[in-house]
Amino acid sequence: MIIILKNDPDPWQLEDLTGWLRDLGLTVCPTVGVGQTILGLVGDTSRVDADLIAALDIVEDVKRVQEPFKNVNRKFHPENTVVSVGQAVFGDGSLTLIAGPCAVENEEQILSAAYAVKNAGAQILRAGAFRSRTSPYSFQGLKVEGMRLLLKAGEATGLPVMTEILDASQLPLFKDVDLIEVGSGNVRNYHLLTALGRIKKPVLLRRGPAMTYEEWLMSAEYILAGGNGRVILCESGIRTFENYTKNTFDITSIPVLKALTHLPVAADPCQASGKYSLVPHLASAACAAGADGLVMEVHPDPQHALCEGERQLEFDKFSALAGKLFALHGTVREGEREDE
Repeated sequence: MIIILKNDPDPWQLEDLTGWLRDLGLTVCPTVGVGQTILGLVGDTSRVDADLIAALDIVEDVKRVQEPFKNVNRKFHPENTVVSVGQAVFGDGSLTLIAGPCAVENEEQILSAAYAVKNAGAQILRAGAFRSRTSPYSFQGLKVEGMRLLLKAGEATGLPVMTEILDASQLPLFKDVDLIEVGSGNVRNYHLLTALGRIKKPVLLRRGPAMTYEEWLMSAEYILAGGNGRVILCESGIRTFENYTKNTFDITSIPVLKALTHLPVAADPCQASGKYSLVPHLASAACAAGADGLVMEVHPDPQHALCEGERQLEFDKFSALAGKLFALHGTVREGEREDE
């Protein structure tokens, strides 16, 4: 349920209303917008008399929210949530690029990639220290040593870093990581999501390959319900009957999620397609669709990468693509302003 207040509500009446609602066992989540204040109610609202509340002097309207995701719902929070990661920002209308190799392989590789993506305009460095692989015989990452090298590369370049967490027990190792990634294989790991809700660190939450929008948003709800509102959603492709690409990139998810939730939405064209040749096209489509950020894999020598070399971009290709994406984003934003 959401309660829409009139402009400049009487503070005493507002205090009485919120106190009464909390006495009913409800969590009251106030959202103060540019011209409107909304009270979002989380809990069992069946005992709340909507007509009684609507009759109050300070109340404009009362609406019941049918969707099970409450905290992430745009009805609860009409204004876009802005998530900052170091100097990078998601949700303010800008385009943020997260780039780096699929996995940390050695010090020279991650340092060269870090400088290359920074020079191309990326604002966040990404790489896997702990790798979640389908086969137990595949490269599993350098683990703690990989984390050390990634943080060293971030410090050397001044870039904030993102890497994937596999289990809640690893959280102490992530204290210096700026953006924690939850991969598509862990997006239903509710124990992990609950633990991430108790910290104040930004989280990038990928979509599972067989997830509906509602299921994906319910996973995000776990994090927000714990008190951590710094969540970025990332479309990474879904599984369909088509096997030419690794996944099918669901471009529709970007405008749909923009309508359903206030959280920033990013996209990963590399993981979605599994083919570097398709990345420029899908990245451009995501940018035009309104993505707040793009995650891309960049490697100094993709042909000899220890994992996923077929979907990683070489330095020069990423640099050229980044320039085109920033130009495209500027054109899209200018068109949006003209339509307003």
